Amino acid sequence: MCPPTYFTVEYAINPWMDPTQPTSTTLAVEQWTALKETYERLGHDVQVIEPVPGLPDMVFSANSGTVIDGRVLGSRFRASQRSAEADHFRRWFLSSGYKSVVMPTAVNEAEGDFTWTGSLLLAGTGFRTDPGAHSEAQEVLGVPVVSLQLVDPRFYHLDVALFMLDDQSPSPLIAYYPEAFSPGSQQVLRRLFPDAVIANDDDAVCLGLNAVSDGKHVVMPVEATHLAEQVARRGFEPVFVDISELRKSGGGPKCCTMELRG
Repeated sequence: MCPPTYFTVEYAINPWMDPTQPTSTTLAVEQWTALKETYERLGHDVQVIEPVPGLPDMVFSANSGTVIDGRVLGSRFRASQRSAEADHFRRWFLSSGYKSVVMPTAVNEAEGDFTWTGSLLLAGTGFRTDPGAHSEAQEVLGVPVVSLQLVDPRFYHLDVALFMLDDQSPSPLIAYYPEAFSPGSQQVLRRLFPDAVIANDDDAVCLGLNAVSDGKHVVMPVEATHLAEQVARRGFEPVFVDISELRKSGGGPKCCTMELRG
């Protein structure tokens, strides 16, 4: 995670961002701190990278890289405003002991558009990550990749339209918002995950799908009450957090969280 020390909305690179609306860095820090403390209370180890002045979106560390079995595929941002983040994150991985760190040649916004299911890497495209990054991820990480087309600009990354509930069981379980995907991608998701939790419009527009599950607890925005009911019926425990200030940049719990695997 990366604290939002320099958080502000001074440009617009997704439909959620409006530089004319006021933001509070103090409130963003409070909400981020509460999210970090939630993870720690649930028993997770949280590692923190130092924020950099002039990079207000660095808080969204899900875009820093994709790590599977200790191999790291770094990021390459589409927006020029975020491009400098990639090297700061690359240096963090190297200084933290990761031996295999590969920087992509194609635009690749990391866990913003890559979701590991335990056996497949779901890969989003349409607004940020290039389709060519999907084959690059397969070569670097050595895992099969399934491409999914995003069609609604509000859900510009895969991680605001879909999340993994359980990647440890023989039948991985996801939650997603079908209308964020093309008809063909919806068919693929139905085939791969026939038992998926289906989110409604209210879940999607509060970024309820930008959630983080550890297989038992689901950390999610406080407004996502319908989705919380659905995941609770499947045996998971919803854990609510307030991300209202961070949402002004189009981010939520998952955007602020990069998962280190191996």
